[in-house]
Amino acid sequence: LDAEDLRLSVDSGSSSSNVDLSGIPNDISPKDKLVYIYTSGTTGMPKAAVITNLRYTFMALGCYYMLSFRDDDIIYNSLPLYHSAGGMIGVGSVLLCGVTAALRKKFSASNFWTDCIRYKCTVAQYIGEICRFVLMTPAKPTDTQHTVRLMFGNGLRPQIWPQFVSRFNIKQIGEFYGSTEGNSNLLNIDNTMGAVGFVPNFAKAIYPVTLIRCDEETGEIIRDTNGFCIKCKPGEPGVFVGKINPKKALNSFVGYADKAASEKKVLHDVFRKGDIYFNSGDILVQDLLGNYYFKDRTGDTFRWRGENVATSEVEGVITTIVGLKDCAVYGVDIPETEGKAGMAAIVDPEGKVDMDQLAAGIRASLPAYARPLFIRVLSEVPMTTTFKLKKRDLQVDGYDLNKIKDPIYFLQSNGTYRQFTAEDHETIKSGKARL
Repeated sequence: LDAEDLRLSVDSGSSSSNVDLSGIPNDISPKDKLVYIYTSGTTGMPKAAVITNLRYTFMALGCYYMLSFRDDDIIYNSLPLYHSAGGMIGVGSVLLCGVTAALRKKFSASNFWTDCIRYKCTVAQYIGEICRFVLMTPAKPTDTQHTVRLMFGNGLRPQIWPQFVSRFNIKQIGEFYGSTEGNSNLLNIDNTMGAVGFVPNFAKAIYPVTLIRCDEETGEIIRDTNGFCIKCKPGEPGVFVGKINPKKALNSFVGYADKAASEKKVLHDVFRKGDIYFNSGDILVQDLLGNYYFKDRTGDTFRWRGENVATSEVEGVITTIVGLKDCAVYGVDIPETEGKAGMAAIVDPEGKVDMDQLAAGIRASLPAYARPLFIRVLSEVPMTTTFKLKKRDLQVDGYDLNKIKDPIYFLQSNGTYRQFTAEDHETIKSGKARL
């Protein structure tokens, strides 16, 4: 069945059409399962998220209308189509709204703008670290010879946002926030730099999302003396949650194929007895105007020297210092010591990182408690298909020289780094190290 013939037949509503529509099911429900999309597996094994017809439609149309796509737009999509961004939002705009997409089989930073020029793209997608990869390429005339007016996606770090839009002359960034399985999504529709979305207070009756207080290190929700959760004030970091209402399409939660995994994402008796909310597991901050800013994943934040360390903020600083190279920051246990020490893994297969320059940049940009105690220089990139470092694998390795062949550097009292040795390792393991 030719897609254009089908569209014309449906649009005309004519019973005399030559197109046979009898093979199309007429008992399809909006709540029927359409597809399973696996999560990226950044912090563990991928899980199958259930995507219904309604959720697919909501995700695709949300970006199309809220970011003011045009019927003649051409979207550059170099993302994997089995991921929600590429397959739902990118392709969904084509299937449901009729825009055009230029698909690339595999992302290429060096060919990004060349492709956009060749296919006359007006909109482009990104996820994860794609914007940073593109920014790392040498400057070329094609940087501004394209016609892309809007880029949308998630994962553009605030630290490189201004440089990216300035160099490539991008008029609008549509940064969005959300998970494949969740019921709570945000979208930056007014180009506020660094924000992942905007929900004014008057709209929360329709779209009931909020931030609640938590222990940033463990992710455990903090409740008041009555057993209910506590809403965060503007500027106060908290877990992003969204009310679940099975009767409303906008607020329903289907979750994963694994029901036990789904239940772990649900909070009960949040603000009153019997209510239920989706727990995103992410720590965000909201300003007075209603803009939301991503801070960290619960469980990624760790406590050191009595202070909470947000790994995403430290990653942003280090990435900028080392010339936009891949970087992951995580907490590691130290025997006989309270809290977790910071460890950074930097991808540098060519050995170009200058440790003295890095140390100086860290001293100038981060308070003492946020400076990584260990720095691991990776020769290989343990990355997911959605361009995210596999942080969990790195955290399991820690600073164990019996597992790791990569060089590790150790923070000194004067703020410099030197090579971490087997003797240092034994001293720390014995609990005798003075840190």
